[in-house]
Order: sequence, then C-alpha cells, then structure tokens
Amino acid sequence: MDDVPAPGPAPGPADGADYRQRFAELYAELQRLARRELSGQRRHSLHTTVLVHEAYLKLDGQSLDVSQRGPFLALAGKAMRHVLVDHLRARGAEKRGGDQIRVTLMTDLPMQAGDGEVDLLDIEQGLEALEAVDPRLVTVVECRFYVGMEFQEIAVHLGLTERTVYRDWRKARAFLLMHLGAAA
Repeated sequence: MDDVPAPGPAPGPADGADYRQRFAELYAELQRLARRELSGQRRHSLHTTVLVHEAYLKLDGQSLDVSQRGPFLALAGKAMRHVLVDHLRARGAEKRGGDQIRVTLMTDLPMQAGDGEVDLLDIEQGLEALEAVDPRLVTVVECRFYVGMEFQEIAVHLGLTERTVYRDWRKARAFLLMHLGAAA
C-alpha cells in the first residue's frame, strides 16, 4: 500500500507564531523538565524560568517542526542541556581564573575520592564521545534522561520499535558508565 498524504498543509518548519504558540502550550511541561534538570545539580545558579527562557531563545529562529509534542520536547530538552552545560563551563572557567595562566602544583598528597555525585560536565563529555560512535544513542539518552520520555514515546519519535529503543538505552548507559568510570 502506498502512503497517501493527508489533505491540507503538510507539517513542516514552523514560522515564529507557530513556535511561540507551541512553546506557550508546553510551558508548564518545560518548567517541569527544567526543575527536574536543575534538581540533580548542586553547582548551578540558574533558575528554572531562566533555563526555559534561554532554551526558548536558543531554539527561536530555527526551522522547527512543532506539529508534534514529542519531537518538540526532545529539541527543547536538548537546548536546555546545552544551556546548562554552557553555564557550568563558563562558571567553571571563572572559578579557575578565567583566562589567567594555569600552573599545576605537584604535591604528594593523595587525591580525595568524590562524594559519589556525577558531574553534568562529565556526562556531557561522555555524550560527546558517544556521539562519535552512534549519534542515535545520544538522542535516546537525551529523550530519556533529559526530557523524561518513556521508551514508547522515544520509539514513536525516532520511528523505531520500543525494544530497539530499550536496547539502545542499555548500550548508551553501559558506554556512559564506562566513560564515567574512566574519568574518575
């Protein structure tokens, strides 16, 4: 059977009004995502509203298909991740002296073990390494970890079976855990 397109305008890139309307419709859900994102981080000074608005600005002006909720939330979650990572990197650079010359002090004091928390910047480095191996796995992680989508929603969004998405999630988690173990 041939797929027959539905009558009417085909979904495509949104104009600014469509984008603003979709953003307004999902604002409460985006706030929830931002709260969830920020709740796991103790080293941030961003407020949820600022994170949502920065993500809005990051996505505004791009050609986006806002006709479906899932893909839009996936993009918004990715934008929030990038805003948060950029913020943490900038804060870390200021904390380490910005553009001052760095000098390493060698001592024979043992390094203290961390408190068991995973740093978002370490996760970001792991995702960058994973992207070089398999970009689809990164998309699954973004949808699941950052947006909080269920496997079924991710499967619909990516056009895959739920079982494939679950396997991708397990592969991505294993890769990230190995990467985080190597970074420690």
